[in-house]
Amino acid sequence: MVEAVSGKISVANLAALIGAGDIDTVVTAVCDMQGRLVGKRVTGQFFVDHCLDHGTHLCTYLLGTDMEMNTPDGYALMNWETGYGDYLNRPDWATLRVVPWLEKTALVLGDLVDEATSQLVPIAPRSILRCQIERAARMGYRPMMASELEFYLLRDTYEEAAEKGWDGLRPWGWYNEDYQLLQATKAEPIYRQLRNQMVRAGVPIEFSKGEAAPGQHEVNIHYDDALESADRAAIYKHGAKEIAHLSGCSITFMAKPDETWTGSSSHVHLSLWDPAAGVNLFVDDESPGEMSQTMRHFLGGLLAGSRELSLFIASNINSYKRYAVASWAPVNIVWSRDNRTCGFRIVGYGPSLRIEDRLPGGDANPYLTYAAILAAGLNGIERGIEPSVEFCGNAYEASDVPRVPRSMSEAVAALRDSTLAREAFGDDVVAHYLNMAEVEQRAYDMAVTDWERRRYFERG
Repeated sequence: MVEAVSGKISVANLAALIGAGDIDTVVTAVCDMQGRLVGKRVTGQFFVDHCLDHGTHLCTYLLGTDMEMNTPDGYALMNWETGYGDYLNRPDWATLRVVPWLEKTALVLGDLVDEATSQLVPIAPRSILRCQIERAARMGYRPMMASELEFYLLRDTYEEAAEKGWDGLRPWGWYNEDYQLLQATKAEPIYRQLRNQMVRAGVPIEFSKGEAAPGQHEVNIHYDDALESADRAAIYKHGAKEIAHLSGCSITFMAKPDETWTGSSSHVHLSLWDPAAGVNLFVDDESPGEMSQTMRHFLGGLLAGSRELSLFIASNINSYKRYAVASWAPVNIVWSRDNRTCGFRIVGYGPSLRIEDRLPGGDANPYLTYAAILAAGLNGIERGIEPSVEFCGNAYEASDVPRVPRSMSEAVAALRDSTLAREAFGDDVVAHYLNMAEVEQRAYDMAVTDWERRRYFERG
């Protein structure tokens, strides 16, 4: 029975479960530019008979829409002139798993490929990350990464929130629940589902804890290879919303759901390992702070390149509203050991020594974020970029240091001028994601907000 199946499964397991009637639906999914899982639900027997060797088809427009699924101009690879044909979603069987929160359902993630050439679609988020992992492998590195995902649990359902115009939303708690066990207990029936159902789905959860605002919580996913960890983060975000919906409430991973609420982060922990010896190459017992030259240069690359790659880390308008002084989100691109005011925090000792990148928000697309981190860090290694002097004290008060972009428009300008991005991702990828951001910026600039009405309706 499905109840006895835990974690990932093989194709043979899937066929047996479908044959026994324990699985009747297979979700085939890819990640879009906005970080969402999109795809199809395939009946079990049809999947076994027709999709195992080939995959499923998805319209090319899924990599050329905005958040509302509009089809804006400006995308070279998908537009009305090209006719919006199909890409092939080629299953990655290493991601196949039973989804315990949905009845008799399995899930497999895939890579988008051009069916005529069998080549990866270069602008797809998973393809972009794959390219950086392959680059690391050519340099002799195995990137190990993990995400910490913060979110708000709300008493309103998604439908109720929409009916209210997303105003007056009710967080589950009513006071700061950072590490507060009693406050978290009130929603423990849901948090317990998130932890245990994810573990059963092959997304290993280390722990959950209350965060620094009412109704805010964090879940830590165990580290693994970069692609596996990005898959886990994408599945977690999608699955957490489904579990919340099925429980009569909602979860948001917005970076800043309300100007009075603490922002939600998606801190990324990373290190580079020797693929043959299985040792952490960030460690050198003979160097200050145990930091090897590899780690120093990777960190130097992050410090030098994260600003110009910020659009791949903070990909929407709201992302930039999280970056505020004394908010637990960084504003300055500096580093230190175990200092949460910095953009980059060095944590752990010995084999666990790693960099915590504190720039990503809860809304971050894990594939694009991981790719940007690797692109900046590997560039640092290739060019021998030394990091700045370790920052001591309150990094919110730092001066004469690089700063996180204050807005999407500032991030667009930084990416447009970036040589690093073009060398790492190619001109086509950069042009595609610049267009995505410019479309979003134009939509925002044309919108009239509640803030404007409150400020100008009578007094303006």
